[in-house]
Amino acid sequence: MSDVNLFTPLQLGPHTLRNRLVMAPLTRCRAQRDGVPTPIMAEYYAQRAGAGLILSEATPVTPMGVGYPLIPGIWNEAQVAGWRPITRAVHDRGGRIFMQLWHVGRISHPSLLPDGATPVAPSAVAPRGEASTYEGYKPFVTPRALAIAELPGIVEAFRQGAANALAAGFDGVEVHAANGYLLDQFLRDGSNKRTDAYGGDVDNRARLLLEVLDAVCGVCGADRVGVRLSPVQPFNDMFDSKPEATFSRVVELLNPLKLAYLHVTELGRDRPDLAGPYFDVKRLRRLWQGVYMANHGYDKASANAALAAGEADLIAFGALYLANPDLAERFALDTPLNAPDPDTFYMGGARGYTDYPALK
Repeated sequence: MSDVNLFTPLQLGPHTLRNRLVMAPLTRCRAQRDGVPTPIMAEYYAQRAGAGLILSEATPVTPMGVGYPLIPGIWNEAQVAGWRPITRAVHDRGGRIFMQLWHVGRISHPSLLPDGATPVAPSAVAPRGEASTYEGYKPFVTPRALAIAELPGIVEAFRQGAANALAAGFDGVEVHAANGYLLDQFLRDGSNKRTDAYGGDVDNRARLLLEVLDAVCGVCGADRVGVRLSPVQPFNDMFDSKPEATFSRVVELLNPLKLAYLHVTELGRDRPDLAGPYFDVKRLRRLWQGVYMANHGYDKASANAALAAGEADLIAFGALYLANPDLAERFALDTPLNAPDPDTFYMGGARGYTDYPALK
């Protein structure tokens, strides 16, 4: 055991984090319909600048990567301009913020995509469930399998998204390869049925992720790039026949890149075997050779215990940060926490967004 706790500073690449609390990426649906961020978003993120690091809500790098209403994008200059007041507001309060780069793949609907396009995926395998659209929930459609000639375009979209994020003032980026979205769809054999160089064994299924990371690191530098994985997460109808072997190998492939951090969500541990044979994802910590971020269900006590035991270097908090803009201060003072209101997670306006009370 060590004496490391949530308030021990950490050097993350070129950035010195004042504490080890991370605000997890949280989709909140408060942007304009064209993907341009709104002024209230600057207030929201600035309120939470006491975190050692803020991870932005997942942000599509292309119009074909959109999967929900009213989410911000990062593929054009208007969106870049809309993000600048947000990063400035965080920096003015001494905070650090990375953008989470996103492509939802099959977790979309033609009504959300340009010209009613069919969502894309590694394979033409429709997920069970419904897409959230401007007209309400609609059944997912069968996606179109990406041609191998289209994959460099996916890589380029992430590369340009990373460049745009830096232009918008972000301190770095996180590549979203989790939660059943496009890069995760390539990683897991339940959604990847390809027989070409991007399907089959784990090395092939990880090829697109590695190409994306290579491109993004070329823009940002590896020490300003993180990646998120979700090995036991069944969300968005995800499954892998051998998740421990799959994600252990993925971590081995990621190690040489010397990324800023690996972010592993443990979501799914409370629903074992739904996403494939269950394993304790904390085993990945022993394989990873860099900064390790853990996520899902932590409170102050369990976070400090994980840090002291060396099970993680950073702890990401989701709903607690949503409801407690000054979570770091509340943890430091051991004061009561606000309870999150799920009814306002994804609705527009200030209620349930910027009106959670801070300590006096």
